[in-house]
Amino acid sequence: VQLQASGGGLVQAGGSLRLSCAASGFTFDDYVIGWFRQAPGKEREAISSISPGGSRTHYADSVKGRFTISRDNAGNMVYLEMNSLKPDDTAVYYCAADPSLSSLIDGTPPPSYWGQGTQVTVSS
Repeated sequence: VQLQASGGGLVQAGGSLRLSCAASGFTFDDYVIGWFRQAPGKEREAISSISPGGSRTHYADSVKGRFTISRDNAGNMVYLEMNSLKPDDTAVYYCAADPSLSSLIDGTPPPSYWGQGTQVTVSS
């Protein structure tokens, strides 16, 4: 099983980034996929998730209206479009997968599969 996150970088406040998560080794369209982030000294935060078919999405209040999650089941990919970025969005971003929506909404229980992180840094 592999989840490969990419697309992070350094951006100015107000800018945009698009994160990608490439999945392999499991039946992708049976799983909820989500994004978490963790800033230095802070707890890991679940920020967005998308149902296996892509019809349902969930966003944390901290990113609602600015971030958009999508998935391409044919290509085993999930994307996180991040707009109007703020310095508070600076964190390592991780994608994760689990059959259960609850795991991706609040991380309880922890998702079955995790990717490595990609750093997002937003300068003021």
